[in-house]
Amino acid sequence: MIDLKFLRESPDVVRASQVTRGEDPQLVDQLLEADAARRSAILAADELRAEQKAFGKKIGQASPEERPALLEGSNELKEKVKQAEESQRAAEEQVETLQYKLSNVVEGAPAGGEDDFVVLDHYGTKPQFDFEPKDHLELGESLGLIDTKRGAKIGGARFYYLTGDGAFLQLSMMLLAAQKARAAGFTLMIPPVLVRPEIMAGTGFLGDHSDEIYYLERDDLYLVGTSEVALAGYHKDEIIDLSDGPIQYAGWSSCFRREAGSHGKDTRGILRVHQFDKVEMFTYCKPEDAEKQHQQLLAMEREMLDAMNLHYRVIDVAGGDLGASAARKFDTEAWVPTQDAYRELTSTSNCTTFQARRLQTRYRDENSKTQIAATLNGTLATTRWLVAILENNQQADGSVVIPEALRPMMGKDILEPIK
Repeated sequence: MIDLKFLRESPDVVRASQVTRGEDPQLVDQLLEADAARRSAILAADELRAEQKAFGKKIGQASPEERPALLEGSNELKEKVKQAEESQRAAEEQVETLQYKLSNVVEGAPAGGEDDFVVLDHYGTKPQFDFEPKDHLELGESLGLIDTKRGAKIGGARFYYLTGDGAFLQLSMMLLAAQKARAAGFTLMIPPVLVRPEIMAGTGFLGDHSDEIYYLERDDLYLVGTSEVALAGYHKDEIIDLSDGPIQYAGWSSCFRREAGSHGKDTRGILRVHQFDKVEMFTYCKPEDAEKQHQQLLAMEREMLDAMNLHYRVIDVAGGDLGASAARKFDTEAWVPTQDAYRELTSTSNCTTFQARRLQTRYRDENSKTQIAATLNGTLATTRWLVAILENNQQADGSVVIPEALRPMMGKDILEPIK
């Protein structure tokens, strides 16, 4: 959630952010009005409590004859205090409700929706084939790596098996990501994949996009769509030590998405599925360090993509496609030859203090005063990378050259078709 003090001091900035996102700027004025009502309710309740306290002293000093009348007045005052406190609670709840509706304040992202991104740069060499390339599923089936037919038999559409070298290819990629994260100072974690509602809400994934999330009603728990959720909740209600620099985690877990809004999209293969694995970087830092940390996460993503021998581009995601939590987001999109298109492989977001304010994750500044931390996240490896790896590294005979960085863990250089 956004800082109410910032909202009061810079309402035009927040209104402009809402416009950049394509969201309702009137929410800003509604929240300002609710905040003013909340502050008035707090003041009224404080004044009545002070009056009640003073009245209590007066009763204690009163004579026996005076006391009955004063006690009657005390009961009336007690009821007024009760009503004032109820009004205060209602006003605070209204503010919180509106705060949860307001997305993070955009920082530098272009205006517009999903198609209004800005391409920042291209990297790697686009593959040139002197043969008709096969798509990742045809390659995956002929190489014995992917089985979507049996996946559908077991779980329905958008489920799959990774088999044989397909499983090893993913594990090799994920392990390389984990090793690179550890070398960069990240602490590797295998986090929970089920979280409580307050953790899911704290990260900004409930609300308009809650249909995308699997919910276990009997247990009141959510399956995570990204390791970010559990890592963001790790320091909930804590004061963390940032005196030696950012705290960095890399979470390796399975992730689950309903893909509720994706009917008919990417139904072939494993580009858009309900279950996948991911190594997710997550950083806690001081707000003034967040922009620098964002660039470092992007650099780590690029290092991994370069190691996969991929041609890709980096885009600055437009405001309307940021999601509620991110103030700015950079995606990397790899070239997929058979689609003649770039498809998203990684995403790194600067969430500023938005998540940590909801989750009450704080640190002490140089004056020992508690401040809200900033949080950032970024993908370091995930299952859908297999799509780009297979298609970009294929050969005319149907084999696929394994990226050099994965060969030590794979124990081979080339994936050969099953005979």
